[in-house]
Amino acid sequence: MGVLVSSKPYKNIKARFEDDICYIQMYRPDANNTINDGLIEEFSEVLAQCENEVKIVVIEGLPEVFCFGADFKGIQESLESQTQHHEQDPEPLYNLWLQMTSGPYITIAHVRGKANAGGIGFVAASDIVLCEEKAVFSLSELLFGLMPACVLPFLIRRMGFSKANYMTLMTSPITAKQAHEWGLVDAYEESSENLLRKHLLRLRRLSKEGVARYKKYIGSLDEDLLRSRQKAFDANIEVFSDHNNLAKISRYVKTGKFPWEGA
Repeated sequence: MGVLVSSKPYKNIKARFEDDICYIQMYRPDANNTINDGLIEEFSEVLAQCENEVKIVVIEGLPEVFCFGADFKGIQESLESQTQHHEQDPEPLYNLWLQMTSGPYITIAHVRGKANAGGIGFVAASDIVLCEEKAVFSLSELLFGLMPACVLPFLIRRMGFSKANYMTLMTSPITAKQAHEWGLVDAYEESSENLLRKHLLRLRRLSKEGVARYKKYIGSLDEDLLRSRQKAFDANIEVFSDHNNLAKISRYVKTGKFPWEGA
């Protein structure tokens, strides 16, 4: 196959295929690499293309920010234009993360810079997580009265209830070292590019058929993600339908002030 950059002009991601590896880069540099409907749709479309031939999917962001979570600016702009505003629909993003956990390929999150809120969902849904030494990880949702409702089933599955609960309540970033000790990150080095290369050299020895069978089997051992889905949807819709929370988001976008800061 060689190197093939996707011919489709994606607006929110970049995709390229190198033989049996697909690299998906979340690419919204003007929006702090936040998640919008377009990113979810495009990402899901590329993953669907990976079903038959691709053995490894590498998920990346920008050098300074992997993914910063929900697009607050987009939410605020839709609130300003009442005719365009619609309630948050958590299902497409949750289903995207399910694709990552259950698809017949190995998913690797290669994290540089900041991973926050929904960005942690992409991390937790990956089979392997690699990062640079200066990467940081955080869940900031409760600062705005929100909660990482859709992230938590994936995060608890990866690092356990107590640490996921602590990250949610504290809202402050943790280092790559701490994330590694807690099980969120599998390996980190100062040069994460070199770390990724070493992992790819080993993983490419596996057969596509073997990977697909293993992913199907390991998914059958843990059905919590499917059982938790509706609860996650309901909780997400509840917090994003709260007008007080939406007002906090709007104020933050306009002023840069957090909810506890004075007018």
